Amino acid sequence: MNVKVVIPARYGSSRLPGKPLLTLLDKPVIYHVIQRCKEAGIEQNDIFVATDDQRIIDALRDESIQVVLTSSEHQSGTDRINEVAQIKGWDEDTIIVNVQGDEPMIPYRLIQRIVSFTQLNPSYHITTAVVPLVSQDDFVNPNVVKAIIGHNGRALYFTRSPSPLNRDNSSDLSLAKRHIGIYAYRASALKQFCSYSEDELEQYEKLEQLRALSHGMSIGATIFDGFVPHGIDTIDDYENIKKIMEENIL
Repeated sequence: MNVKVVIPARYGSSRLPGKPLLTLLDKPVIYHVIQRCKEAGIEQNDIFVATDDQRIIDALRDESIQVVLTSSEHQSGTDRINEVAQIKGWDEDTIIVNVQGDEPMIPYRLIQRIVSFTQLNPSYHITTAVVPLVSQDDFVNPNVVKAIIGHNGRALYFTRSPSPLNRDNSSDLSLAKRHIGIYAYRASALKQFCSYSEDELEQYEKLEQLRALSHGMSIGATIFDGFVPHGIDTIDDYENIKKIMEENIL
């Protein structure tokens, strides 16, 4: 089945401008994300970086990576990915995997899992991933997005609030799941999603995936059993990941 990976990489992050080009092991952050995709078995010809800045194109020029310059007007990485799909003219059944450009330590097995889950569950418009949430601190942290999952992996809701909350035992986290920001969709579903305007629930929780649920699109979530490091949102995140990666090669 035709699978493409598109990595959105916006230069002008509000919290950490230029983060795709921050250096890890003498290579930019975005380079390491690409390497994780290759480790997952994705052919280099099927990996694309979607950016709004010439500096990212220049940084990857010597790496033989396919970079597509997209509009600077996009409000989200999903819109940026859809522009790439339209530019490339991909068939509506093409599976497109959205791998965030700020996750240089994303496990390659997670990318493999989302691809296989999407192939095996064609009834879902969108697929994503979750991991068990075991920390009370994470459970109440609004920066950790919680996913409420029903039967057969169907996502019922995503929220920044502690949820689902066991009314009889608030310390019970057996059903709690942390949402991982990786998505896959067929090109037709991606186009459908991007045809909708920003949704009220989406604005309320600052969670783009709520736009899909609000408009009746289905989201399926696979439970990943490995550790998934947080991406780079702040300078502290960058310093932590830099330290981990440097220690792992010593």
